[in-house]
Amino acid sequence: MTAPHPTTGSQSGNLGIDLKHLKTISALAEQGSLAGAALTLNLTQSALSHQLKELETRLNLELYLRKSRPLVLTAAGQLLLNLARQVLPTLTLTERQLQALHSGDAGRLHLALDCHSCIQWLLPLLPDFRRQWPGVDLEVESVPGFDAISALLGGQLDLLLTSDVQARGDLHFEPLFGFDLNLVMAPDHPLCQQSLISPTDLQREVLLVYPVERARMDVFSRFLQPAGVEPARCKLVDNTSVMLQMAAAGLGVAALPRWASEEFVRQGLLEARPLGQGIRRHMYGAVRAADKDQACLQSLFERIRGKMAAATAP
Repeated sequence: MTAPHPTTGSQSGNLGIDLKHLKTISALAEQGSLAGAALTLNLTQSALSHQLKELETRLNLELYLRKSRPLVLTAAGQLLLNLARQVLPTLTLTERQLQALHSGDAGRLHLALDCHSCIQWLLPLLPDFRRQWPGVDLEVESVPGFDAISALLGGQLDLLLTSDVQARGDLHFEPLFGFDLNLVMAPDHPLCQQSLISPTDLQREVLLVYPVERARMDVFSRFLQPAGVEPARCKLVDNTSVMLQMAAAGLGVAALPRWASEEFVRQGLLEARPLGQGIRRHMYGAVRAADKDQACLQSLFERIRGKMAAATAP
């Protein structure tokens, strides 16, 4: 049997499943009781019970088990819940996009960074951006502890700054700038005598790294692992500033983009050398394909390009 499509106020097919029904079943599942769902939906409990009874009569199926604590959905109720979880997030996202088009404003911009040190150059850009776009509710998530791509597709995120591109039609990856990775170390470190660093040079070193999977760290995936080399030891550091200070104190070496260490290098606190013949990466702004031409996003992209053009030149 073909599943009915939800509508806004009009019945769909003979079953008459409306958006209000999907919102109701979602609230029931989240709250676990009629009273909690009624409060969430701003209805009286009797009105909610009447709405559910009406729908059950249309379907000739029960949607939840009476007297269950917490409330338990039947197989029919679970089918409606699955539909609600598909439809309601898409509806919310579309309504927000339509409202933005109507008002000429961007609404919300929830941005996440898939890069620990990117916060260093992003934050100085934001005051001018916010002055240009005062109606944008800007949120920044630094190195999210969740699946950022899924959050982007689901509408919880609006922009992800990342160097990892995925080939898929529902996302757009806006090219922003290229950058190189360098090894940074204390000025009196023996490796400062070399013009570049080879993988075997790190066999005797303490490598300062962020607490992320090795597959996401270019120093491993693009430098050490292809050569079959392991550092003497890895030390986890979750803050770029602390990592730089530890390297300057001779407590280890770190592979970082040039922008992360340039101030320490300029002050003579660190030395930087290229990894091999150079590891060149690119930063992208990942957005939903439907949103890629939004004016506020393009404005932020241009600010990023202007800021990073000189700082990341080869």
